[in-house]
Amino acid sequence: MADSNDDLVNFFKALADSNRLKILGLLAQHPYSGEELAALLDLKPSTVSHHLGKLIETGIVTARAEGYYTVYALDQKALESTTRGIFSNEQMVAAAADVDADAYDRKVLADYLHPDGRLKTIPAQRKKLEAVLRHVAKAFEPGKRYSEKQINEILACFHEDTASLRRELVGYGLLKREGGGGDYWRSEKN
Repeated sequence: MADSNDDLVNFFKALADSNRLKILGLLAQHPYSGEELAALLDLKPSTVSHHLGKLIETGIVTARAEGYYTVYALDQKALESTTRGIFSNEQMVAAAADVDADAYDRKVLADYLHPDGRLKTIPAQRKKLEAVLRHVAKAFEPGKRYSEKQINEILACFHEDTASLRRELVGYGLLKREGGGGDYWRSEKN
């Protein structure tokens, strides 16, 4: 199974050639020698040898000596194991492990905040609004309850339209509130 992004890239590079895919298709039917594959694909034996080398590096093709010839076969179990591993949720998440997950929020905040931290405007686009609301929600302490007046005082530091900000924070689940004008508190999801 591929265990790094380099392994993933090498696996997909090995499969990103139509002749290699044809070789795999032929080997899926039964084993062939390099000479047979060259004749079937109308390629030079050295070209087929190069392609087979790339496929062997991935571990999905095996080679064994059989008399004068080397016979190549598809290792179906290795192919299934590799693809199952590549497309596992853990591997897909690991492929993006070095991506800065907060980069988008920082870009949006740079566009929408004055140097003093006040909003220039409340974004109309949903994704940008979410980024701004995540930032605003950090002004509230987790576990602490706030009255509507306290909420408005804090939100006024960001924008004069405290009602819209409050409504959006609640709507996006970043703030929770008791019904009937009761207390507000920061959601545990942020």
